[in-house]
Amino acid sequence: MVAMDGPLSAPLIVAAYLLGAVPWGVVLGRLFKGIDVRSYGSGAIGATNTHRVLGWKFSVAVFVLDFLKGFLPVVLARWLDAPGWIIGGVAVASVVGHCWSPFIGFTGGKGMATGGGAAVGLLPWLFFMLFPMIAIVALTRYVSLASIAAAILGTTLVAAYAIWGSFPEWWAAGVAVVSAIIVLQHRGNIRRLLTGTERKFTIQNRRNATSG
Repeated sequence: MVAMDGPLSAPLIVAAYLLGAVPWGVVLGRLFKGIDVRSYGSGAIGATNTHRVLGWKFSVAVFVLDFLKGFLPVVLARWLDAPGWIIGGVAVASVVGHCWSPFIGFTGGKGMATGGGAAVGLLPWLFFMLFPMIAIVALTRYVSLASIAAAILGTTLVAAYAIWGSFPEWWAAGVAVVSAIIVLQHRGNIRRLLTGTERKFTIQNRRNATSG
């Protein structure tokens, strides 16, 4: 490990924000298909809307790249032995970058894949949250519901681990803020879930989809 004090490690937060801000759904859509995924479906830049517009291969690629945007900065900050507040801040910054990217007019996605990557970077066993998410999608076909449930459950587990275990409080705070951002970004989905108008996930992709 390379020890690093607070002032010198603060630029990690800026770097995490800029990496998180790379809109991979937009980049891959324009690079390989010459289209902007924001012009179709829900207008989102994440894996779900990419699936609707470009198909499952691009969707998987976007998910992995978005996940790494959160995971890699956190792992780097931990390897550099940055202070706990910096590591928690890096986790949050990557998600803020994804949701409010300066590269696309300070708009962005909903933060689930990037937030998941950051959380797993802090606590690797949170990777297994993917399985209940898959189960919820399989049972309900609502990706948004799975994302919201995972954010809330993940925060609850991390809080419990911080109280009764050895999980650093700054890291737990970072996970809590990330989860809050994810839920906030899903506020429209929550309204549609409550009114029964939320779009369900299907294996078909249609560029003229207008909700979700």
